[in-house]
Amino acid sequence: MDPENGRLQADVLVVGAGIAGLQASLDLADQGYSVALVERQPSIGGTMINLSKVFPTLDCASCITTPRMASAAHHPNIDLFTMTEVQAISRTDDGFEASLVKKPRFIEEDQCIGCRRCEEACSVFVPDEYDHGLGARKAISIPFTNAIPQYPVLDEEACMLCGACAKACPTQCINFVQEPRSIAVEAKAVIVTTCFDLTPMDAKKEYGGGIYPNVLSPLQMERLLAPHGPYGAVLRPSDGKTPDSIAYVQCAGSRDLSLGVPYCSRVCCMYAIKQAMLLSGSLPIADITIYYMDIRAFGKGYEQFYQNARAMGINFVKAKVARIREDEDHNLLLRIERQDTGEGPEEVQHDLVVLSLGMVPAWKPTPDGMIPLQADGDGFLRLPQSPLWPNLTTMDGVFAAGVATGPKDIVDAITDAGAAAMAAANYVERARRSAPALAGATR
Repeated sequence: MDPENGRLQADVLVVGAGIAGLQASLDLADQGYSVALVERQPSIGGTMINLSKVFPTLDCASCITTPRMASAAHHPNIDLFTMTEVQAISRTDDGFEASLVKKPRFIEEDQCIGCRRCEEACSVFVPDEYDHGLGARKAISIPFTNAIPQYPVLDEEACMLCGACAKACPTQCINFVQEPRSIAVEAKAVIVTTCFDLTPMDAKKEYGGGIYPNVLSPLQMERLLAPHGPYGAVLRPSDGKTPDSIAYVQCAGSRDLSLGVPYCSRVCCMYAIKQAMLLSGSLPIADITIYYMDIRAFGKGYEQFYQNARAMGINFVKAKVARIREDEDHNLLLRIERQDTGEGPEEVQHDLVVLSLGMVPAWKPTPDGMIPLQADGDGFLRLPQSPLWPNLTTMDGVFAAGVATGPKDIVDAITDAGAAAMAAANYVERARRSAPALAGATR
């Protein structure tokens, strides 16, 4: 990169550094292509680094993701940009030009040594986004233990400008007046891996998400299950009690026309079963119930995973949950209607409820957006299904992978990223071969 004018030339620009973006970047970089990897969050790793374990093997999610994060950060062919957003990507004669804006961390990254003394000196606590509001962090902090890069971020809204962090910093790298920085990237091809968001907790008001403290999102439960979670154990947020009865409500954010999410998000059944199995290990005497409409075990080994959960004693109840209310002791009362018996509505009590929220695109493309791409009716990127260019979007030279194109699990996202990297590499080679021919024709 040229520090004088903030310009970078790369073979491929990868937008998004979740597991799909990391895999695509590493596949390209290992073949000798130069990659510019852009991530809007302070750390790479995406949603996967937030998980405790993965299904159906129950392997450690961090053990799979962290090596890829470290490899991408230290690879000589990858230029990494965190806290950076893409403002626009336009086509040029040689490929694409992207306008990026790197948001301020309010530290000088080339001087920071990651000692965390600024974090220790800070006296302001705010809710921790990494723990999804269940824990707390300082107003200046490294996002999480194994974040890459290991640079702190100063929260300008929470900071009191007391100067304690600056006084504690041994390298004097705190910069309270740091400004956003513009970066231009020239690339031959682009891969979009913009991941996903979960449907909002309060999308179905009748479930009390965001109102009742003991109604959790699946990512909040992931943090409670993690060994380094906010409480160090699975406890109720309302009172710290160990729950004796836990319920999962399936399709709480998918297959619902009223939410604008008519499709199945594919992974909800499996992550609920995975969490239920982990809970049965953490809380052996707890009753765990999954209320479902259909169980969709779609991948290799997933049906056996589901049967293993049933054998462990996890209760699967085919029922619709109409509403959830809270009593004076913060217990949750679910009004359900069983589908297998045909009995009338009944009310059941649980200490803790997890809503199995669905996947929606983190970035919804529009023809006049930052990248002029088209979306399908569900908001995910549309792929024309070209037999010669798998993963090709509606714009020549722009490819997509992972959940940017639709709901999928980690295995499929990694496989999809490899296909996108191959397609982008072929596109770059074709552009290189055509360049000399065009130059000769011009002469």
